[in-house]
Amino acid sequence: MNVPALTFSEDQAEAWDRLAEQLSGMGVDLADGNHQPATEGKSTVLAVIGKAGSGKTLLLAELTKAMQNAGVDIVSGDWEGKKRKDRRTLAILAPTNKAASVLRMRGVPATTIHRILYTPLYDPHYEAIAEWLAGNGKRPVDVEGMTEIALDRAKAFYDNVPSIPGALAAAGLRGSDFIRGWKRREEPLDVGFIDESSMLDERQFDDLREIFPTLVLFGDPAQLAPVGQSGQMVFERLGATRQLILSRVHRQSQDNPILDLAHALADPEVDFYRFERLMEEAAARDDRVVMAQRVDSDLMARSPVLVWRNATRIRLITAFRAAHGAPDDALLPGEPLVCDGIELPLKHRKKRIDLEARGLIKGAQVIYLGPGTRDGFARLHVVGAEDPQISAASIIKIEKPDEDEPFIPSAARMGATFLHGAAVTIHKAQGSQWDRVQVFAPDLYAAAQAGRMEAGLPLWKRLAYVAITRAERRLLWVVRNRLARPSEVLGTDDLPRPAPRLKLNPTEGSTP
Repeated sequence: MNVPALTFSEDQAEAWDRLAEQLSGMGVDLADGNHQPATEGKSTVLAVIGKAGSGKTLLLAELTKAMQNAGVDIVSGDWEGKKRKDRRTLAILAPTNKAASVLRMRGVPATTIHRILYTPLYDPHYEAIAEWLAGNGKRPVDVEGMTEIALDRAKAFYDNVPSIPGALAAAGLRGSDFIRGWKRREEPLDVGFIDESSMLDERQFDDLREIFPTLVLFGDPAQLAPVGQSGQMVFERLGATRQLILSRVHRQSQDNPILDLAHALADPEVDFYRFERLMEEAAARDDRVVMAQRVDSDLMARSPVLVWRNATRIRLITAFRAAHGAPDDALLPGEPLVCDGIELPLKHRKKRIDLEARGLIKGAQVIYLGPGTRDGFARLHVVGAEDPQISAASIIKIEKPDEDEPFIPSAARMGATFLHGAAVTIHKAQGSQWDRVQVFAPDLYAAAQAGRMEAGLPLWKRLAYVAITRAERRLLWVVRNRLARPSEVLGTDDLPRPAPRLKLNPTEGSTP
């Protein structure tokens, strides 16, 4: 059995062997640790399917290590280096910045699907540095604005974290200094591992199949399918021989009361009332589960309350802003936002790509830092992005209860649009995880009372499953429609500070 040294469960080992067999057929031999040039015209798609705790992420991480040991290069979307006929590549992708950052924290070099659909165009002055860092060239000399000490800092950073933009930032540069634009990928890649693939819609799946001859999807069938796909995920449309099922829940997961509650939802005998009793019993024996009487307004600043109904979301956001003393006509530094898309005409396609490449894709979580130096601009911290602090033209909308039109405290003529992020719908939370998560139980009760079904399951159970599994360490099940007063002043001191930068480009950038 061609498995790594760690002990796999029987279903993981079976999935490993099937994947190793398919990869071998595509020219990557995990057993012998080598690879052959890709064969043109061959393609394959497989899906690794399992609920939370079944070991999908462990399998993905071990496969990534084995691919690297076989000499396959990781493509991050930041830098790809020079093309070679014999080169084999792997990209690990997630639909959102937050989902990709969750993988990176677990040692998996993931990036977003958007970052792989578009490739950066580097300034020739700094291209030699990128080639050197990636191991494809000699240490450059006489690069304008770069000292030997700055190059040493870049190399030390890259040796620890293999990110070209991160290394150049450590040397004192910023993205606008070395990345001059972005272009749609024209040439295909090689092998793609896609996490959180339950979030993929048909268009994204088709795009990925065009780019990757070998595609492996990792997904959870109990989550919510994309809107408009009749409750079905793209991997469920693959034939049974293309689906590798992980059914066992591993010991480290069995010791987790949050996952115990998530898996209890599969029992057809468990209705909403029985589930709340299970929640109470879990809270009584383990402090990782809390029956909360009020929403924690401090926690909302970094971990949104998860709700079902849009009206609930708006009411909670209004209460959050009032509790923190936010004025009606401005945002406070530290207020959370969610990117709702980019409003740019087709003629500004390059600027749209630039914003998306910086992490401002639909659903991205952002912290407001303050106004920019140009009218309509806002300084933002993009949660989960490798270079998180940016300034961009922003249209920020604050919705209010019983009002059709939102209040707009920041309005560029065009640019990235944002909604407030102190509360989000469970659909939008999919693909993200937080250390602590608040679930607004009255909304799930309303879903249970409505009696709606999705793909053969009560909708409230799918909503509860997704909401509960967003919590990494602690779950707060909020049972009453009340908000606790904040104990801390809203601010940004908790956010990581960027490294000092060289002042090579005095302008704020040309992004609208």
